[in-house]
Amino acid sequence: MKILVIGDIHGCYVELQDLLEKAELAQGDRIIALGDIVDRGPESPEVLDFFRAESGTSSLMGNHERKHIRSYLGELQPALSQRITRHQLDDGYPEALAWMESLPLYLELPEAILVHGYLEPGIPLEEQRERVLCGTMGGDHYLRSKYARPWYELWDDEKPVIVGHMDYLRTGDPFIYQDRIFGLDTGCPHGRSLTGLIIPDFRLISVPSRGDHWSALRDQYRIEKSEQAVEIRTKIDFSEPWDEDSERGLGSIMAFVRTESERLLAELEKTSGFQQLTSRQQVKAYAEMVSEYPAESLFHLARLGKLSTARARRILGDAKQVKVLMEQLGLKDDLEYLQDGV
Repeated sequence: MKILVIGDIHGCYVELQDLLEKAELAQGDRIIALGDIVDRGPESPEVLDFFRAESGTSSLMGNHERKHIRSYLGELQPALSQRITRHQLDDGYPEALAWMESLPLYLELPEAILVHGYLEPGIPLEEQRERVLCGTMGGDHYLRSKYARPWYELWDDEKPVIVGHMDYLRTGDPFIYQDRIFGLDTGCPHGRSLTGLIIPDFRLISVPSRGDHWSALRDQYRIEKSEQAVEIRTKIDFSEPWDEDSERGLGSIMAFVRTESERLLAELEKTSGFQQLTSRQQVKAYAEMVSEYPAESLFHLARLGKLSTARARRILGDAKQVKVLMEQLGLKDDLEYLQDGV
């Protein structure tokens, strides 16, 4: 029996079918997605239907599935990609959410460990943090604050690990570290490729993306996004004072955004071919990386060196949004000094 493990599909149903055709699976073979099967691509409902209905298929929970669950529960604000998918699913959204909630955080096969996001070195699989396994911003922040090197350089288990979530190379090629860490997210919704790994022989297969789906979807919903922004601005009470705690919280947010922006830019500069891109293309690549961050405009100001307290306050609008944004950015530990009323 063969098992096809697939990287982040992100609603790219046509490319999924292309990959399955190339894999030439037989009856009884398995298909396992590493999570993030929805959002950004044009056909999230079709991808969901495939994994919910086809026998021999399964998926892990990715950070995008987790975002859908948490935003539906009111624990965070949905990003644009979640709002689009919810609109696409319409009345079928609650049923899709129930299925997403049932997804496992990891899967250990005889041949490999499968997880969407990261693994913390030295921690047994069953004791790993959910936000680390899912690859949330909080999990990413936790690992970078605790370890000086990337998780995959410190993971010393002999069993191979297959992950998604991070398009490490941004070239359409999978990331392979020492022939035991296999990163299969290859940026399909951004016009690069969709990648799978066939085990037990660990054979990589890939198909090209049919286009920059996420840019097209964002353009399609730009009017909706603008109208929502206007609606949010009309609700802001600028007369509400910012107290000392909310100002300190805003400082934590700005420090995080500046540090994260520098890290993302450094990551881009290491990418093959980035230096040969035009300035506009480089900005587009950066915009793609920060598109799923809440308050992404803060990151663009940081990139330009123009992130100031006054501008950050104007973007957040309300001091109450400080606590919300800190939670979304994974700065939960910094919230202890904030009062419940902020």
